Amino acid sequence: MTDLDDKQVVESQRILELLFAYMPKIAAERKMDGLLILMADLGRSIVVADRCSLWLVDNDRGELWTKVAHGVSELRIPHDAGFVGYSVRTGEPLLIKDAYQDPRFDRRSDEKTHYRTTSVMTVPLMNSAGNVMGVFQAINKRGTNEQGEAAVFSIQDLERLSLTAVYSAKTVESAMLNMELEATQREIIHILGEVSEYRSEETGDHIQRVAEISSMLAKFLGLPENEVERIRLAAPMHDLGKVGIPDAILNKPGRFTDDEYTIMKTHSEIGYNMLHNSKRQLLRFAAEIARSHHERWDGRGYPKGISGEEIPLAGRICSVADVLDALSSPRCYKQPWPEEKVKEEFLKQRGAQFQPELVDVLMEHWDEIYCLYRHNFD
Repeated sequence: MTDLDDKQVVESQRILELLFAYMPKIAAERKMDGLLILMADLGRSIVVADRCSLWLVDNDRGELWTKVAHGVSELRIPHDAGFVGYSVRTGEPLLIKDAYQDPRFDRRSDEKTHYRTTSVMTVPLMNSAGNVMGVFQAINKRGTNEQGEAAVFSIQDLERLSLTAVYSAKTVESAMLNMELEATQREIIHILGEVSEYRSEETGDHIQRVAEISSMLAKFLGLPENEVERIRLAAPMHDLGKVGIPDAILNKPGRFTDDEYTIMKTHSEIGYNMLHNSKRQLLRFAAEIARSHHERWDGRGYPKGISGEEIPLAGRICSVADVLDALSSPRCYKQPWPEEKVKEEFLKQRGAQFQPELVDVLMEHWDEIYCLYRHNFD
């Protein structure tokens, strides 16, 4: 076996080890930013580049953007700019030995960052429809050649980055599809939440404020970021069951009779029943909020009369947010309460209607939360 054969074996083993190291991380990553960073790091390691970026096409803005350019934050450029723009327009890869000798090179980035670009590779990422969805760009081959000169990318490097781009394109496209499905699900949840507000002749801003306040309380309580986001997304569904309440009761300006109140209370179970059989985890989570946000810490709430930590935490949080908004906003049957009266009511209900720790968090961050309502008294 020749020295060349030995080098090829070692290089093949290096690339195989990189793939085995990165594939589980890529498969487990759920956020697009994290996924792109992993893809760029994999590309940079495979072709031994100083920098590697994965640019994505933003058709709505006519731009290319990246959050994975090593050494810089998010960048946005016109979709036809530089080497990356060329690969977007033509769908062709580029292998450039000296960027400054090529008229397509945009020097402004180097001038701004005081970086010296020499060798460059670009490889388009194609989606399943055969359209360019992004571009891999590797900059400056590391090391030196046998003559001691600065190394440049080779045809073999381009082939390796092209293979990485094929895998990356499929993974990124799948992630984009999942993001679109999640965005659609979130929009449906928000629309359904607004349906209940329109029926009750209240502003749709109510569900937005309850969602925002619920997420703020969850964050201040120290919950993980993903749980804060789940609560923010599911909270708008808390009163979905109101769609099953007759208008005469739902929009009654005065106090309910005992019979009317009994009917009104069924909205929590109606909402739960509408959501809890869903195959979507987020909707099942919303079902628990719909059923539990009228439970009380002291066990005197409804529909189940459970108490304390038997009540799901998201329901306890949404309960605080819902009552805060109900007291602080105008309704068909009342004017908004003054700020000090609202504050006094929560302190009064600490340990009764509401979990003490949640009231403490609300008081600690009162100004930050209550600023949503101060415009009512301007």
